Amino acid sequence: MIRTPLRPLARILKAREAGENPDAIERENIRLRHEEMRDRARMRAEGRLLVMGAFFVCAFAVIGGRMGVLANSEPAEPRTGFAGADILAQRADIVDREGRILATNFETYSLYAQPQQMVEPERAAEALAAIFPDLKVERLKKDFTGKRKFLWVKKKLSPEQRQAVHDIGEPGLLFGPREMRLYPNGKLAAHVLGGASFGREGVHAAEVIGVAGVEKFYDKRLRDPAMGHQPLQLSIDLSVQSAVERVLQGGMMLMNAKGAAAVLMEVQTGEVVALASLPDFDPNDRPRPPIKGEKPGDSPLFNRAVQGVYELGSVFKAFTIAQALDLGLVNPSTMIDTKGPLRFGKYRIRDFRNYGNELDVKTVLVKSSNIGTARIAQMIGIDRQQDFLKSLGFFEPTPFEIVEAEGGKPLLPSKWTDLSLMTISYGHGLSSSPLHLAAGYATIANGGRLVKPTLIKQPKGQLGPRVMSERAAGQTLQMLRSVVTDGTASFAEVEGYAVGGKTGTADKPKPTGGYYEDKVIATFASVFPAHDPRYVLVVTLDEPVETTGPEPRRTAGWTAVPVASEITRRVAPLLGLRPEIEPAPLTGITLTSN
Repeated sequence: MIRTPLRPLARILKAREAGENPDAIERENIRLRHEEMRDRARMRAEGRLLVMGAFFVCAFAVIGGRMGVLANSEPAEPRTGFAGADILAQRADIVDREGRILATNFETYSLYAQPQQMVEPERAAEALAAIFPDLKVERLKKDFTGKRKFLWVKKKLSPEQRQAVHDIGEPGLLFGPREMRLYPNGKLAAHVLGGASFGREGVHAAEVIGVAGVEKFYDKRLRDPAMGHQPLQLSIDLSVQSAVERVLQGGMMLMNAKGAAAVLMEVQTGEVVALASLPDFDPNDRPRPPIKGEKPGDSPLFNRAVQGVYELGSVFKAFTIAQALDLGLVNPSTMIDTKGPLRFGKYRIRDFRNYGNELDVKTVLVKSSNIGTARIAQMIGIDRQQDFLKSLGFFEPTPFEIVEAEGGKPLLPSKWTDLSLMTISYGHGLSSSPLHLAAGYATIANGGRLVKPTLIKQPKGQLGPRVMSERAAGQTLQMLRSVVTDGTASFAEVEGYAVGGKTGTADKPKPTGGYYEDKVIATFASVFPAHDPRYVLVVTLDEPVETTGPEPRRTAGWTAVPVASEITRRVAPLLGLRPEIEPAPLTGITLTSN
């Protein structure tokens, strides 16, 4: 920038020549320079004011817009921020074979507190204790008046409870929406479903995870967002399950039993139509697992049908005879030495009654002769007995779709001796679950093809490899029918439905060794209809005692059989089986020809 001098020489010289004052020229140039500086400063100040004005206009516009958005939005509780992945709360439904709901989701609310926002924490504590009797008022007061910034009060609220808490009017009590697992049928099929609980929890969502049964076995599939719209369909029939549980509960009470179990299975597919274990529980309010010192078997969570492994007694005789028939060692009319007692070292094998010196194979099963069965087992031998029972699945847990099945591994003798050979042939010395037994009888009923139990509805038959000939299976099935018509299971007969089966009464072992004299496990394994087998039913009672007679009776023929008979009578029509009525004999009428 070129700056004009205050005393330009040319003008000064000219002014002096004209007799003018040269200082006036300097004063004028100073005035003009000051005016120019003032104008520049004013323009700079005006520019700054304009920029600041524009900034404030924009800021107020943003704030006003945000206030307008908030004014038009729904009020919401502040969210508690946390690091990590979002919680997935959606869980697929579980339905029975007809599509009826067994487990579903229910929208509810949780209750949490932020004590620093409370106005009257002590009054709020007293009001909450009045709504929820399980909460301790002193504990609430301590939490609400302490240094805690956040605490859960209730994980699940009913609509009535939520309204009651809302009426307290305390701003520090807040609600968080969440989904919970609902079992609309209560205790029905409790051991099959198992139950669910909360995993990771946030203020506005909670992760629902399976803790037992089908819920835990299929937990990943039920939580898969891609499968959330597709329910898990089980083979259980809700109506049949209800009938089985109701009859089993009544039978357990009438027979003064400590516990009971029942398995109803299709013989062609292995589908379990009903599975019950008593005592049971409500999965909506699942009890705590047994603590140290308590017997797991006494807990209602214990699944007697799957986890319970017992010496099941004479029901195993059907397997021994079926194998002997399959190997061609005997036929139904082969005579067997039954003179007793059968001595083996210091041990004696006896029959319930003296059946004479010999019986044919059919009568050995019908009369349930321990000695006769042991003689047949001696013909089979240890190796072949082991191979046969292993092929039926009695060496491993059943591949069943509930997590408890892994704990139902059969108890085998540490050393399989000749004595073990004989005792296992009639159901002592090897412990297995009622589910193992049902699968074994289904193998006989379907003609000798291995059956794997399943809880999932199958599109078609899933028969496994052949483990016995169709001839041997058919002959054994005919003998099982004779056990009902002529033997120890006469109470099992249901008019219109031909039932075949075998009883089993085993002394209950003591925890310290040996056996109780007055405690048994009574079992009845049945097949119906016997002429065209469709279903297998196994009923087991723990420590039953039938007391209507002059003396207490504990054998399966008096305890488990009547219960199984009533179950068959109730469920057969529900399963679509039509009774076959045999024509009554004509009495008092003489037929004559024309």
